[in-house]
Amino acid sequence: MSDLKGKTAIITGSTSGIGLGIAQGLAAAGVNIVMNGFGDPDEIETHRTALEKQGIKAIYHDADMTRPNEIKDLISTARTELGSVDILVNNAGIQYVAPIEDFPPEKWDAIIAINMSSAFHTIHHALPLMRKQGWGRIINIASAHGLVASPYKSAYVTAKHGILGLTKTVALECAENNITVNAICPGYVKTPLVEGQIADTAKARGISEEEVVNDVLLKAQWTKKFVSVEQLSGLALFLCSDAAENMTGGHISVDGGWTAA
Repeated sequence: MSDLKGKTAIITGSTSGIGLGIAQGLAAAGVNIVMNGFGDPDEIETHRTALEKQGIKAIYHDADMTRPNEIKDLISTARTELGSVDILVNNAGIQYVAPIEDFPPEKWDAIIAINMSSAFHTIHHALPLMRKQGWGRIINIASAHGLVASPYKSAYVTAKHGILGLTKTVALECAENNITVNAICPGYVKTPLVEGQIADTAKARGISEEEVVNDVLLKAQWTKKFVSVEQLSGLALFLCSDAAENMTGGHISVDGGWTAA
């Protein structure tokens, strides 16, 4: 594992869930962190100060991932306050579920903007900085739905498929600059958001939470286990290491066998 101490990572959507877990893992390796996302200000500040207890610098930027100018400011603030942009993790995302004929166009636009277009804008501004310093790691959090589809998730599936295309293209464009670009494709991850969905789905369907887990969420995950935030954080840390310097343009599935079937 290469020494990442003193490098700076921007992680979008890092105030909770997967993004926060990756921030915690990178901070433990000595990486300065730029948090981003929505949430209760007091909770965000608690997470930020907890990161700094690892002996690193951590700042928070409230850029709205639907607004390109705010994304530009996110990148420039990271460089100004922390000195560089070495690692970029595009994790921000939202979801909406409905048949396509009932899918609100404004929900489509928001999901495409946050889940896919925001990654273009962050890379657009961060990549020149990485080229200049001769090193960089870009990690795009895609999904099993970047490889396969499920009904009623047209915008999400489209965005995640697009993220894989963006990953491949940018990887080729900077392959000779010591910059790697990869995508992680998780299955269902045990986050507070998913835990809330379990309870809501059980109530809506009139079934037990155990049935929701086994017969709905984990039906396609052959291991019958949720992916953990810690597993994704560990993978992200590996992708930033020297051991992964020749891995670029690819996707790594962490989905309990979902897309193998």
